[in-house]
Formats: sequence, C-alpha cells, structure tokens
Amino acid sequence: MSYLLLSGGLVMLIFGSNWLVDGASSLARKLKISDIVIGLTVVAFGTSSPELVVNLIASFKGNTDIAIGNILGSNIFNILAILGITSLFLPVTVKNNTVWKEIPFSILAILIVAIIANDVLIDGYEKNVISRVDGLVLLGFFSIFMAYTFILAKQSGPLMEVEKISMSIPKSVMFIIVGLAGLFFGGRFLVMGAVEIALRFGMTESVIGLTVVAAGTSLPELATSITAALKKNSDIAIGNVVGSNIFNVFFILGASAVIRPLPFSINSNVDVIVAFIAGLLMFLFVFTGKGRKISRLEGTIFLFLYVVYTVYLVGYSN
Repeated sequence: MSYLLLSGGLVMLIFGSNWLVDGASSLARKLKISDIVIGLTVVAFGTSSPELVVNLIASFKGNTDIAIGNILGSNIFNILAILGITSLFLPVTVKNNTVWKEIPFSILAILIVAIIANDVLIDGYEKNVISRVDGLVLLGFFSIFMAYTFILAKQSGPLMEVEKISMSIPKSVMFIIVGLAGLFFGGRFLVMGAVEIALRFGMTESVIGLTVVAAGTSLPELATSITAALKKNSDIAIGNVVGSNIFNVFFILGASAVIRPLPFSINSNVDVIVAFIAGLLMFLFVFTGKGRKISRLEGTIFLFLYVVYTVYLVGYSN
C-alpha cells in the first residue's frame, strides 16, 4: 500500500502540475497577460509546484526531515542528474547572465542555508533549527531574485518557453481546479507513502526525501530540460535548472520554515556540501573546453557523481 501511495502520489503531482500550468497559462493569455509574466510566474511556479506542495504538507504534518531532504535532494538531482542527462542529448550552452549572476546566486542560496541551519556550530546553541525568522530571510532573498528576473525579462524578452495553449475560460478554470486537487492529494499520498517506506526499511525520512521524493518531484524539470535540448534550446535547459534551484531554497524552504521551524540534523551538512560542490562544478565546467558549454563528458561526470552520492546515501542509511 505504501508503494501505491508513493507512486500514485508522484503521478498525481506530475499530472496536477501540468494541468495547473496549462489552465493558468491559457487563462492568463485570455486576460491579456504577457508571455514574460506568464513565464516568470505561472510556468516557473508550476514546474516547482510538486516540491512546494510536498514541502508544505511535510511541514504541516511535522515530517521536517522530508521537507529539508526534498529541497537539498532536488537541487543536487537538478544539477548532477538533469544537467547530466540533458548534456548527453546536446551540450548545454550557458548565457552570460546565467554564468555571472544566476549560477552564483544559486551557490549563494546554498551558502545561506549552511549559515542559517548551523546554530550549534556558529552560535553555540543546543540544536540546529531553520527558524521562522530564517524563513523570512530566505523569502526576502526570493523577492530580490524575482525583481531581478522581471527586470531582465523586460530587457531581453521571455526567459522561459511558454507554450501557446488556448482553451475557453471555463475549461481553463476546470484545469486549474483539477490540477490543484491533483497536487494536494498527490502531495499527501507521496508524503504518507515515503514515511511508511522509511519506517519499514529502517531508513531515515531524510534519506527518502533526498532520493525518491527529490527525484520524483523534479521530474517536471527533467522533462522541460530534455524537451528544450531536443529543440536545440539548451540555454533554456540550464536556466530552468538554476532557476528551480534558487526557487527551491529561497521560496519553498523559506515558506516551509515560516509554517513550521525546521530542525536541521548535523548529518545534513554532508548534503549541503554536496549541493555546494555540484553548484561550484556547474560554474567551473562552463569555462572548460571550447565556448561556454557543459559538454557530454562533463555531463557524464555529473551522472557518475550522482550515482556515487546515491550509493553513499543508501549505504549510510543501512
């Protein structure tokens, strides 16, 4: 039953996010909202909605290890697995803005998590907690990032590919309602299934969050990046990954902490370090080889590192 809850929850999350994005995009276009705004809000929020819903439900239910593991695991999966797979289809081209602003901003996000989460090491407190104040700080950084992306979009055009979907207003509203319902129930089922599986196999909720939950909720980003690569729009692929990583930390983790302070295990520092190294490698690989690209060889290295990390997690939990 726990496997059915987990797999069924994942399916509902993915379909729910797709229906929500389709319905909201169509409705926004009917209301004469520009593609720039749709791309930065509806599409960006929609592709990250599985992580958001799972984290909010996990926070409400007190499964905070899943909430933190989902964010760190998703960021690691986005770089090592998604960029690795995408670059095998087509070397990933990286634009100047992404190199010098967005990738450093995503690395900064992980550094901020490392600082606010380690109260014991930094302040000498008895335990580590990402508090509500920390959550508000993260949301403040998110507002800065959103202001930057809106300014950039006005200067250079849409930052995300917006599919031209046209349906009647009643149908759009129906898609939005069904999509939201799919996200809500899918998120609940996924968290319930993950907790049961963790208990059954003696694994921690953190490991389940870092692996199964993180990979599952990142499937929309994987699909978007591979589609972009097949269409020869590899710059959209890396923009999608980097934007998602920033969104995950500053908005989703911030909102989760505001709902319920998140206890942070000292062991999770390993995952923070892996996420930081992954971001640093992404930045360094841009400057190796010809042109600012992540090559197939570098993508293979990413995938190898992800396999090693996953084997470590499973071995450590046992």
